[in-house]
Amino acid sequence: MASKLQMLQSKACEASKFVCKNGSSYYKHLLEQNKQYVQDPPTVEKCLHLSNQLLYTRLASIPYRYEAFWKELHSLKQLWKTRPEVKLEDAGIAALFGVECFAWFCGGEIVGRGFTLIGYRV
Repeated sequence: MASKLQMLQSKACEASKFVCKNGSSYYKHLLEQNKQYVQDPPTVEKCLHLSNQLLYTRLASIPYRYEAFWKELHSLKQLWKTRPEVKLEDAGIAALFGVECFAWFCGGEIVGRGFTLIGYRV
């Protein structure tokens, strides 16, 4: 056990040295690749302006989302009306999709609880 701990410590030390040595070049490279997204000058006022712009852009998209929701609901109603004509293959795919969504939900809950299966730490 002690040898594994020493090996882990040495790997962590190597990783730390690598980050110290190459971290700034990676940071510069990343900024250079994404310079079209950087606002110049990066001031607090500009950040507040951008956050307000994001908020109001999302608020402006609500009517479109509302309309898309009702279109989806309408198509679901049409599918329900014609359910005797639905193929078994399509129903199976829809069921598998539902199971997959539930599995992702459960995985997210487990991660959110700190990788515990039985409950939250209080």
